[in-house]
Amino acid sequence: MSQYVSRLAGTLAAPPRLRLPGGHHRKPRRIAMLSVHTSPLHQPGTGDAGGMNVYIVELAKRLAAINIEVEIFTRATTGGLPPSVELSPGVLVRHIDAGPYEGLAKEELPAQLCAFTHGVMQAWAGQRPGYYDLVHSHYWLSGHVGWLAAERWGAPLVHAMHTMAKVKNAALADGDTPEPAARVIGETQIVRAADRLIANTAEEADELTRFYEADPAKTAVVHPGVNLDRFRPADGRAAARERLGLPQDAFVPLFAGRIQPLKAPDILLRAVAVLLDEDPSLRAKIVVPVVGGPSGSGLAKPEGLQKLAARLGIADVVRFRPPVGQDRLADWFRAASALVMPSYSESFGLVAIEAQASGTPVVAASVGGLPVAVRDGRTGILVEGHDPAGYARALRRLIDEPGLVDTMGAAAARHAQGFGWDTAASATADVYTAAMHEHRRRVRSHHG
Repeated sequence: MSQYVSRLAGTLAAPPRLRLPGGHHRKPRRIAMLSVHTSPLHQPGTGDAGGMNVYIVELAKRLAAINIEVEIFTRATTGGLPPSVELSPGVLVRHIDAGPYEGLAKEELPAQLCAFTHGVMQAWAGQRPGYYDLVHSHYWLSGHVGWLAAERWGAPLVHAMHTMAKVKNAALADGDTPEPAARVIGETQIVRAADRLIANTAEEADELTRFYEADPAKTAVVHPGVNLDRFRPADGRAAARERLGLPQDAFVPLFAGRIQPLKAPDILLRAVAVLLDEDPSLRAKIVVPVVGGPSGSGLAKPEGLQKLAARLGIADVVRFRPPVGQDRLADWFRAASALVMPSYSESFGLVAIEAQASGTPVVAASVGGLPVAVRDGRTGILVEGHDPAGYARALRRLIDEPGLVDTMGAAAARHAQGFGWDTAASATADVYTAAMHEHRRRVRSHHG
């Protein structure tokens, strides 16, 4: 403890760096970013890797571009990984040994948090006091480590939930497993401990207050960004279909994401079955790609979706494809007539913005952040509820009015321009600055 006190005293006795010329508060020089359960080096769309991976990688790179160094701590998932890897200039990924490398489900990770925290502390012990100006944790598992680390280092904690147990449990898919009580308790503790909370949308900020009694003054809304260099209309639908071997004149409703009940790819398949029942002639001109791998509670029955397609009698029009890299994914978006997102809950729905940036309209559930991501009637169609017939009607509209796919697609690409990562990084840096200022004020009043 005395070592902690002397370190803290060293931090407090450091020369005052509060204000820059012009009266601005100082932004951090180096932050520790925590991503326990998903490595920024993993392929999104596999296992537990998804939108959050993309979020962390892109945010870290853009923060480095505005002179905030980022060190990302993540759990080593294979043996023989170097302790640290430079992801890009100013962004370092540190691999922490915590638990067996392979085959550990997200649900089993709480038991490894102690080992993970130990690894984070070891990495820090070799540095001078005040090495990290701030801790930014992603998802509740990281929040627990972040809470301890921030307290130990005398640094502020900024936390992003990404998803919340109470919100997920309030909108469960049939047969999906509720989030455990331990997670609810953990999230409640983190909300209380964090200096600042980052929410993807105003609705998520409201949910933090409503479900977790978060202080609205501590909560900032920062929309995630999209890589607009990668996700853009490029050379258009025809060329993308050529590259992917899709028929030029087909209607192509695409599902892209992790295959699990929460994301509800089954609703797209059921909607297609409804369409084909109503109009058997569509069978010759509809192709339904499902791009992604089983994940989370979907791993219990990984072939469930293929069996459903066979049971519905539509296996001939559905094409299952494994997860693909980001550049290839952009091609799938360009090739599609529409991206379909029937999710039961979605904190933001990054793929909705990626598809729109690629010039493709989105048919999505009116849940979570999707009404922010998709402009109903202009860049896509929002569907209330999860009745496959509702999705069938939305898709039918796009089939019956062929010009709609192009006009909505063009509007979608324009809409997505407002979601660049530079904007997100600069807003996040402002949150960091406010958290540091607040933290210093609190420490001063505490010691005053």
